[in-house]
Order: sequence, then C-alpha cells, then structure tokens
Amino acid sequence: MTPVDRDELLIKKIQSAFRHDIIETTVFRGEVTHLIQMSALRSICTFLKTDPEIKMNFISDVVGVDYNTETPRFEVVYHFYSTSKKLRIRLKVKVNDGETVPSIAGIWHGADWPEREVYDMFGIVFEGHPNLKRIYLPEDFEGFPLRKEYPVRGYKDRYNPYGVEKE
Repeated sequence: MTPVDRDELLIKKIQSAFRHDIIETTVFRGEVTHLIQMSALRSICTFLKTDPEIKMNFISDVVGVDYNTETPRFEVVYHFYSTSKKLRIRLKVKVNDGETVPSIAGIWHGADWPEREVYDMFGIVFEGHPNLKRIYLPEDFEGFPLRKEYPVRGYKDRYNPYGVEKE
C-alpha cells in the first residue's frame, strides 16, 4: 500500500463514516490525525478496530496534554496501530477542566493503564473505566503534577519537604 493509498484509506473512509463527528484532519510526516467530537469517541474506536480494511488491533498510547490558557484546556490523544495492515492513526478529543471522557478500555484492554496514568497526572476522569484510581501517586496526594499550574518543585507536604508552600 502506497503512502497516498494509506492516507486516503485513513482519511476518506473515516470521514465518510463519521463526517459530522470529525472536527479537523491533518497529515504530518505521514501520520494521520483526526480531531473528533468526544461523543463519537467510542463509535470511532470500535470502527477502527472492526473495519476489515483498517483493523487497528493495537493501542500504543493514551496521553494527556494541558493547554493551560486555552479553552477547552486539555486534549486526550490516542495512538493506534494495525499490525496486519501496517497502519498508524491518531485520534484527539478536547476536554474542558472537570469534563469526563468516555473510557475505551472496554474496546481495547490496553487502554486501561494509560487512561489511569492520564487520570493520575492530569486529573482527567474517564467515564466507565473499570478501575480508575491513581497508579503512581498515593491516594491522598493532592493535585495533578502534569498540569501547567502545578509547581515544578511540587508542593511542600510529608512526601516533599522541599516543595513550594501552598497558598
């Protein structure tokens, strides 16, 4: 499959199936990215996994991004790969602070821990996640260290005596 055929498949097929749910599509360095409506996340993920021409059978990552001064503030980014078709695709959803994102751990079990990591570091809640709890930090830890407003040295507490005083 040529790069043009690959891009055409990952762009046109998905856009035709979900034309009202795709906000923006970009191709950068041969990788296709769709910014999508959050309400369509599960249905698009199911389509990517089950469509016989695409067969995305591996979720390689789920990451959070904090755009502190923008609205919506966060993005959740999903990276998928098809081992049989040698295709890659990225999906993004924008999330306001305090808004929940549908969990895709029921579609890809490999999303379980990455969604928990995004929750632990950014405080983004994944609705329907089977076991959403902190994995790096203790349950009583206050704050989310990868948010832009979190101090680089952290807050002073029993775990971090050299951190910044809380206001």
